[in-house]
Amino acid sequence: MAPTVRFGVVHDFRSPPGSDTSLQEVYAQTLDQIKLVDQWGLDLVWFTEHHFLEDGHLPNFVPVAGAVAAITSRVRIGTDILLAPFAHPIRLAEDLAVLDLLSNGRMDLGIGMGYAPHEFAGFGVPQKNRVSLTEELIQILRLAWTGETFSFHGKRYDFDEIRVTPRPVQDGGPPLWIAGMSGKAALRAAAFGTNLLPQGPRDVVLDPWRDAVRAAGRDPADHRVGIIRSVFVTDDPEADWARLKVAERYRMSIYARFNAATPDVLPALRDPRSSIPQGWLVGDENHCVDELVRYITEFGITDLVTWGAGPGFPPVEMNPSLERFATKVVPRVREQLADTH
Repeated sequence: MAPTVRFGVVHDFRSPPGSDTSLQEVYAQTLDQIKLVDQWGLDLVWFTEHHFLEDGHLPNFVPVAGAVAAITSRVRIGTDILLAPFAHPIRLAEDLAVLDLLSNGRMDLGIGMGYAPHEFAGFGVPQKNRVSLTEELIQILRLAWTGETFSFHGKRYDFDEIRVTPRPVQDGGPPLWIAGMSGKAALRAAAFGTNLLPQGPRDVVLDPWRDAVRAAGRDPADHRVGIIRSVFVTDDPEADWARLKVAERYRMSIYARFNAATPDVLPALRDPRSSIPQGWLVGDENHCVDELVRYITEFGITDLVTWGAGPGFPPVEMNPSLERFATKVVPRVREQLADTH
């Protein structure tokens, strides 16, 4: 049986130089929006992570996740993504356990290896160690969240007879997701039995993951596939999209800078025409419903989030579209998807 499709928002808390909205206002408006999202019936709130950017991009999801846990009652709270090489696994295990308690078992953790050289340099972490750091972090989190005493001896971490407390609400700890931007990452998610956050061509990051899950004797339908695919609901796309488009061009310019610095790390993203689409869907309710149903069905998406703001486009200005998305578009998408199963 296919898992229930969930919808939500994603935030990165940014105020580019010259923006009319201060970073303090971005944080305040974002929390106000998330309270509304919870009331409107959406399912997810995700946060991203980057470091040392002049726009203040969120460097640590833990404080805001705690704030969100305190002001909501139903949304699940997660990351797309946490940069694993920069996180100490024991500290992270403790942080997630506390957040799971605060939220009454509503935490998820999406993990990626990172790829921006300036971040590895800033933390003094060799970029060549990112695979082993990530894989060992996953192993340690799972041991830590059993509530039992454990030892671990790897290439990067060494722990003897340690018991992490408190224990998370969710049995085994918050569900783990691995971001896949390459075939190796997709196979890593299958090997570790996690959910998947695919980014790149379907035949590189999605189909091989499903094949590997089946080869391991598991059903891909027992896992979830999440993605950022933003939706802007408007009856006048030409007029209303113009300012948000400027914000998205800024966002893409930052990623382009990262990509230019990592020619050997992100080959799957070089040609967006071959990738699973992640561009904005802009239009009226009927257009957004039709496109989302087609997209979710084609790629087997189970979790879809839309940006709740844009760099320099404040959250409060996104709220009218988000309310229509949550109360008008999502119910119709759910109904049509239910009719196809």
